[in-house]
Amino acid sequence: MADFKIVLSDQKTGRSYKLDASGGAAGALVGKRIGDELDAGVFGLPGYRMQITGGSDRNGTPARRNLPFAGRRKVLLSAGAGFKPAREGQRRRKTVRGNEITPDFVQINARIVQYGEKSPDEYFAKPAAEEKKQ
Repeated sequence: MADFKIVLSDQKTGRSYKLDASGGAAGALVGKRIGDELDAGVFGLPGYRMQITGGSDRNGTPARRNLPFAGRRKVLLSAGAGFKPAREGQRRRKTVRGNEITPDFVQINARIVQYGEKSPDEYFAKPAAEEKKQ
């Protein structure tokens, strides 16, 4: 089965948190598309909902929201995820991924849409031993 690293952004505080998803939790993401909302209780965040905002595969190839397919393709880009033009009007053919999550993804970016009872800091608190070392 697939293993994913989920980067979960908190819009209120501006912080990001890393989640590791494997097994059944990762299976809940396969087949979803960028922009879909899902329950974050599967990842250990009861009461939370998250929205998928992007991702990338093992080579760092970014996923684009506006491409409705599951694999990689070379497309002509003028701006957006995967290409930043150096001058006005520049276009380039770049390899990008479609918006469907597949087991080839390594990182999935998401943001919190609905908050649960506890704050995200309580779920992602560092162990006391690590805090003393710093």
